[in-house]
Amino acid sequence: MRWPVFFLIPIALIAFVAGQLFLKHAMESSAVRGFRDAQVILFLGCGIFSMTIHFFVTLGLLGHLDLSYVYPFQGLSVIIISLAAAVVLKEKLSLRLTLGALLISAGIMLVSMS
Repeated sequence: MRWPVFFLIPIALIAFVAGQLFLKHAMESSAVRGFRDAQVILFLGCGIFSMTIHFFVTLGLLGHLDLSYVYPFQGLSVIIISLAAAVVLKEKLSLRLTLGALLISAGIMLVSMS
């Protein structure tokens, strides 16, 4: 494995998390402002762009790494999205949600190690 692979894994993860946050914010804003609002369109565009970056970077990674190596990093996105949603979108993290996110991520890691 070469060093760009280790550089691209976090980029794919960050692009995925950012895309989810942008799209969530756009959908919340669209309920108030409608889909023709410039801010809604901007957040939708940023979300689609981020998810597209994630898609192509992940495709590139799959060309160099096994899926069983790449997929566990996607499992980390559950934890990162939950934390980012709490900070950026002011969503509340309950104990049940936190434990569920940790269990999902742990399960993905365990399956990938087998």
